[in-house]
Amino acid sequence: MIDGLVAGKLYGVAEQRLDKGNKPFVVCKVRAASSDGEMLFVNVIAFDEGTSALLLALADGESVALSGSVTPRVWTDKQGNTRPSLDMVAHRALTAHDVQHRRSVLESTGGPQD
Repeated sequence: MIDGLVAGKLYGVAEQRLDKGNKPFVVCKVRAASSDGEMLFVNVIAFDEGTSALLLALADGESVALSGSVTPRVWTDKQGNTRPSLDMVAHRALTAHDVQHRRSVLESTGGPQD
């Protein structure tokens, strides 16, 4: 397994599903830019309750940063071109909303406590 950090924009909306044991999980797609500027899709699955809730709160096109286990994949488009993609089991997520919330909490409490 590869541990990775991916930043991009939510493509569509996240969906909550249930596994065979009726435990919830969330799936979504994120579009991220590679180092050469090519956009690639990251197929994300999240089992953590907090990460799942955060992904479900996002709208299409909102920015998100995810950390977790990554598996490289290849898919073929309608024209027959092969394209790279990633499958990710997301352990944590961070959004601009989360950062703003943390800042407001820190400001209201007088800063971080050591």
